[in-house]
Amino acid sequence: MKILLTLLVTVFTLSTQALTVKVGVLAPEGTSWAKNLKRMAKEIKKATNRKVKIKFYFGGAQGDEPDVLRKIRVGQLHGGIFTGKTLGEINGDVRVIELPFTFYHDRKKAWSTVEKMTPFFNKSFGKSQFENLGFFEIGMVYFVSQKRTQSLDSLDGVKIWSWEGDELVASMIETMNLVSVPLPLPDVLSSLSTGIIDAAYAPPLGILSLQWNTKIKYLVDFPLSFSVGAFLVGQKTWKKISPEHKKIVKEISARYVKNVNEANAKDNVEALTSLKSTGIEFLKFPKNDIERGKQLRTKIIGKLKGKLFSEKALKMLEAEL
Repeated sequence: MKILLTLLVTVFTLSTQALTVKVGVLAPEGTSWAKNLKRMAKEIKKATNRKVKIKFYFGGAQGDEPDVLRKIRVGQLHGGIFTGKTLGEINGDVRVIELPFTFYHDRKKAWSTVEKMTPFFNKSFGKSQFENLGFFEIGMVYFVSQKRTQSLDSLDGVKIWSWEGDELVASMIETMNLVSVPLPLPDVLSSLSTGIIDAAYAPPLGILSLQWNTKIKYLVDFPLSFSVGAFLVGQKTWKKISPEHKKIVKEISARYVKNVNEANAKDNVEALTSLKSTGIEFLKFPKNDIERGKQLRTKIIGKLKGKLFSEKALKMLEAEL
């Protein structure tokens, strides 16, 4: 009888207690991404009768992605919107999507592959004590530089930013015998200004949002890889939400994640046009370098398979290709 009463009290508490889910995001205020997330939070609060509230901290207010992940693990935050490098720390299998020289210009194929592999990825997120409320299409990743780099050979000696602790990018730079400068993401702009680095990489929308376009002169007009993000909430917090409200949160999140993805795809196209219009020169890689890229991809896979991502994840990716 005592156990039954305890269970009833627990269920009643979950159904009546308001919960504020604190989420760290690098996306700046004012972007279509931030606007959609705010609308999502407002709708969730209304649909759950204020029982579930989501508070977003935009523009890196809670620090770089690794800072947000650390704060989730110690209970200071409850969720985050993470991109490749940090997603890889939680679930390395996701990084197969971001292997270089995989999708080339075919973003539709890249995104359909993400959608087909989502159930597999979500199972691994669950094992890592996270609930995935949706994948984001960050976009095709381009190489930008202060120096003219019209071929792979011309990258020799160029100081390239790599996100601190990113195994995939570190492996790529090592395989290509390039000069890597590991830094947190927020330090890239100032490092381009001071000459600590000469080059970086990001989707067009990210280049504009982070204002890197003010410090670079060239963009290699060939996507190196495809970047994804995900809206993750820690299982400790997720379990505090009642089943009824979980369903509401998932349904509303899915709708707004879709809105964000549609906006991101459009904004990335417009951002490329904007970058060109500001005088940034678009460079073409020769065809033989693209062929060399395939060989580099094979070497990178050899270094990371079984270490960063599983053979099963790689096989699933290759089956889609």
